[in-house]
Amino acid sequence: METYGKILLIAMPAFLVLVLLEQGYGWLRGNRTYNHLDSVSSLSSGITNVVKDVLGLSISILTYGWLLQKVAIYKVESTFAVYAVAFIALDFSGYWTHRLSHEINFFWNKHAIHHSSEEFNLACALRQSISSFVNLFTVFLLPAALLGVPAQVIAVVAPLHLFAQFWYHTQHIGKMGFLEHIIVTPSHHRVHHALNREYMDKNHGQIFIIWDKIFGTFQEELPEAPPVYGITRPAKTWNPIKINFQHLWLMVKDAWYAGNIMDKFTIWFKPTGWRPADVEARFPVDKIENPYQFEKYAPTSARSIQIWSYIQLTWVFVLTLYFFGNLALIGIPGIFVYAAFIFMSIYAYSEFMDRNPYAPLFEIIKSLFGIGLIYVTGDWFGLETVLPNGKYLVMTGLLLTALVTFVIDRQDKGLVVA
Repeated sequence: METYGKILLIAMPAFLVLVLLEQGYGWLRGNRTYNHLDSVSSLSSGITNVVKDVLGLSISILTYGWLLQKVAIYKVESTFAVYAVAFIALDFSGYWTHRLSHEINFFWNKHAIHHSSEEFNLACALRQSISSFVNLFTVFLLPAALLGVPAQVIAVVAPLHLFAQFWYHTQHIGKMGFLEHIIVTPSHHRVHHALNREYMDKNHGQIFIIWDKIFGTFQEELPEAPPVYGITRPAKTWNPIKINFQHLWLMVKDAWYAGNIMDKFTIWFKPTGWRPADVEARFPVDKIENPYQFEKYAPTSARSIQIWSYIQLTWVFVLTLYFFGNLALIGIPGIFVYAAFIFMSIYAYSEFMDRNPYAPLFEIIKSLFGIGLIYVTGDWFGLETVLPNGKYLVMTGLLLTALVTFVIDRQDKGLVVA
């Protein structure tokens, strides 16, 4: 947990810098691929994902260690070979995990967040799940276990394999020549994120594109069919916490209302998007039929709301860096309380981005929660040992976030003079 926190102290600022550089490059070239509130939503989603991961809330039904103990028939001896095998095995596992997340209704819920952005850029790469609590796919690491790859090698290579999937979420890199035949490129992944009929559920590879070519899921980016990004049932919210559970909630309701008993049980394992016919007729949901004729989600928002959303994101980002850098100091159960505060903060300001009329109330509740923690403990999770009187800075921030949100909300509604 602490080691992963230290890694994130480096990785998170690095990813943020790359996102800002891409924004700047697009602005200079006159090819902007960012929507401000969409970017805040994406970066906020990234924060929720890594906070959830640090808490260790996911469990594996089948652990790699157990699999290794039971099935290993050989042990790779070369240091280079063992890491190469681990990387390839993780990529093979990643392909099938990714593919099943697209093809089975229940598993789509944990992956929909990643596709929910209607933009395609480095920020959307950070839209990752918080709704997955059980890992069912360790079995796909069977090739690594058969070859005796140690569990600690998998643990080292896994985050590197994950981080290596960041760079190709961009529209600024065209086709890459012979590399198109070997690795996943931006062109391949633009296809994967597109909702065009000819592109859907294609290019599931994570590092190597060869798996898609072997298993029949490869699709080249076509010049006559520019990719249109998003999901066919649009999220219609900037709130990443809501997006994480939208599909699951729809399935729960569909199972409840289904007239056929079998439908109540089989809906979870049907192809992604399947709904009982009677439920679909009674409770239709918005769905994009023509990717070239739909309006992106863009609730009216003043410039002040966009600027304030970036400030809120920055505030939460700083508090999250403190969280990752001081996990041992904060301890248990403090880390779970701190995580709850981060989630409350993101929920509150993303609802404000959506122009939810109750958003100022959510902001006040979040601030009162934080101030209450300082009042009860006399500190902000050990900050006084690192920064004397730091709790007063946090308290000031909590008061300002509530006050400024309230004022901007009143201004936007024309209830006070700007």
